[in-house]
Amino acid sequence: MPFPQNTPRIDELINLPAGEIAQLPVELLAAMQHEIDAAAKQMKAVTARFSTALEVRYAARAAEARRACGKDTGTVRLADGDFTVVADLPKRVEWDQTQLSAMVERIRAAGDDPSEYVEISFKVPERAYVAWPEAIRQGFEPARTVKTGTLKIAILPQEDHA
Repeated sequence: MPFPQNTPRIDELINLPAGEIAQLPVELLAAMQHEIDAAAKQMKAVTARFSTALEVRYAARAAEARRACGKDTGTVRLADGDFTVVADLPKRVEWDQTQLSAMVERIRAAGDDPSEYVEISFKVPERAYVAWPEAIRQGFEPARTVKTGTLKIAILPQEDHA
């Protein structure tokens, strides 16, 4: 079924009140949701392609500028015509948890406080928690807070049950 000519385009949704959008026919909402999903996929692909192009153009110059500053990571600024290009290569450090645990035990054994050197956190996988016996769960309950994420709603056509 074609929609009326005054149907908003997805690029116009940003200026419409949410309440007005909510009153649109469900068929139109479903069509718009599909169009938005397709546009988001396309934008993700375009962004990736554009980022790759910028890397092709500036990565070598940025690496050389970092070397000249004596650093492997971080932010450098490059001049290109009337523009300044900011190239940031963040540092991502990962620590081996088993080795850190052993170091924490050595620090404790030496009589020092490991919290002066490392951040220690505890986590309980939710699947494990729900599988525990009730008596164990009750002991952990005061330390547990449940929060919700963002509600996601999808409009799907109903399946024919013929």
